Amino acid sequence: MQSLDDRKMKILKAIIQTYLETGEPVGSRTISKYTDLNLSSATIRNEMSDLEDLGYIVQPHTSAGRIPSDQGYRLYVDDLMKEKEKEVTEMKELMIEKADKMERVLKQVAKVLANNTNYTTLVSSPRGNQGKIKFTQLSPVDSRQVLAVIVLEGNIVRNRIIQIKNELDTETILKLNILLNTNLNGLTLEQINLGLIANIKEQAGIHCNVINEVLDAVVEAVQEDSELEIYTSGATNIFKYPELSDSAKASELISAFEEKQQLIDLVSDTFSEEENTGIQVYIGSETPVQTMKDCSVVTATYELGEGMKGTIGIIGPKRMDYENVMNNLKTLKNQLDEIFKKE
Repeated sequence: MQSLDDRKMKILKAIIQTYLETGEPVGSRTISKYTDLNLSSATIRNEMSDLEDLGYIVQPHTSAGRIPSDQGYRLYVDDLMKEKEKEVTEMKELMIEKADKMERVLKQVAKVLANNTNYTTLVSSPRGNQGKIKFTQLSPVDSRQVLAVIVLEGNIVRNRIIQIKNELDTETILKLNILLNTNLNGLTLEQINLGLIANIKEQAGIHCNVINEVLDAVVEAVQEDSELEIYTSGATNIFKYPELSDSAKASELISAFEEKQQLIDLVSDTFSEEENTGIQVYIGSETPVQTMKDCSVVTATYELGEGMKGTIGIIGPKRMDYENVMNNLKTLKNQLDEIFKKE
């Protein structure tokens, strides 16, 4: 196929999009109203004549308007796929850059808190509320592989390579993308029931095995999103307080910070209470983690928008300076909100 200059490509797209909406042959006057070319009807007619000579549009016998040819549809679909793949690539690069920045920022927040309070601190990575699916994009890698890009709420990007038995042409991949996004966008894992899966697979027909693989990838992506990273600082500050520096108690606390599973449990417990968007104070036995029963734990939830939330926490003796702790938490919570909402 001969490549088209920008003007001809814009006119071809306008013809196809208008024809898809109306089902009627498209004339030059219609195109002059809908494109941003600011061209006269006469100029558009000349360009349409060239597109017809090139085989991208045809003129039905009964009409002065044009309709797309198979060759025109093919160029349109190929160009559309390139645009979508470019969008996904740009988003992935941006998310990698933001993830690196986020890790650096969260580690620094934990360190600043530990220095300012002389207590032990933790900051959790943000995660989405219930892992909603934003959109899914399938792209061919080669004749036996397709790349599934799954974007979750908060613009979290996950990639999976899917093995296929038969090569999928561009039009089939486009149809599968439309099918997946029409049915899955905005849903959580819990909302994807057997009836919905059966309906999607029925519509996919002979390609239901590909849909199966994509749905498995979606499940993995959502589960991966639910995994928490915990950044800590100031663990040795425990030894500054006699009531916590007893060898057995200190050993348990240090172990909790090294293994982090108990910290994940603590954050998950806080995170599960949706109304906990402010500062929470757990004193002694109120603390969800058994090894911290001799401590006080103060947490705050920071928000990044699009349903993304994380937890900042300070662990210290029950005689901690609560006012200082709360002031520090409030300040850093607001700073995190602002840093990432500006992205």
